[in-house]
Amino acid sequence: MALDTTPTSLRTVVVTGASTGIGAATARHLAAHGWCVFAGVRKQADGDQLKDGATGDLRPILLDVTQPGSVESAVQTVAEALGNARLAGLVNNAGIAKMGPLAIQPLADFEAHFAVNVFGLLRVTQAFVPLLGSDKFRTGPPGRIVNITSVGGRIAAPFLGAYTATKHANESMTDTLRRELLIFGIDAIAVGPGSVKTPIWDKAEAANDEQPYAKSDWAEPLKTFEQVMFDGGRTGLDPVEIGKVIQIALEDPSPRARYAPVPNKLTNFTIPTRLPKRWLDKIFASRFGLHKPD
Repeated sequence: MALDTTPTSLRTVVVTGASTGIGAATARHLAAHGWCVFAGVRKQADGDQLKDGATGDLRPILLDVTQPGSVESAVQTVAEALGNARLAGLVNNAGIAKMGPLAIQPLADFEAHFAVNVFGLLRVTQAFVPLLGSDKFRTGPPGRIVNITSVGGRIAAPFLGAYTATKHANESMTDTLRRELLIFGIDAIAVGPGSVKTPIWDKAEAANDEQPYAKSDWAEPLKTFEQVMFDGGRTGLDPVEIGKVIQIALEDPSPRARYAPVPNKLTNFTIPTRLPKRWLDKIFASRFGLHKPD
């Protein structure tokens, strides 16, 4: 993908998973608000579509977080554009989600979540840490890492065990990175959205069209749960609202360690995270028909 590699005086940020959804909205929003944005996409066509109608300095780059060579190439491209300057921000947004009961979900599906959402995030982070501030020969203030987690990083919903397991891991990794990278002045911040109008659930719905669990003991509860998630994906927050929160995380002189942009936050996040787990079990059971046998 051809790029203008002229060094920029703008604050520079890398956003992974920028083809659609939160990543695309964030890349466009930050570029429109004075950032030089390197937006990671997996296909040339996605990069072309991302730039269409965008304003500001938006530079799509091919970046597959599961492929070391792709990550290394992206780092080289960004490093050349920066010259001796430091990278101001890294937004780890790339992620996947597939539904299924953990007791019978194929292990390959579970592993795929970790390959992208956990190992991919760490691979990219490790690769960009020198540009963010650990390379002492670079100039400028140290950068920030913003990891996109989820309400699922704090609340483990049924049928999203693989996804929420990775998001719990992302929450822990963010805290650990923030404490370890303090020696370089690099901050690490979590942004955990609730329901967002994003294609991640359209992709999950398409993956479930074949009804792989239609004959399982969880068929009916899973059907109910799927509908709730798909509806949330169509009626949740606009992705640009998450982009605005990410901008705050990148720019605020004293940012929070975690942001939670969640619709109806009191009932969808605040109360559930404070309830005893057994109470939350009963709420999930009642809502999705997950009852003990007689």
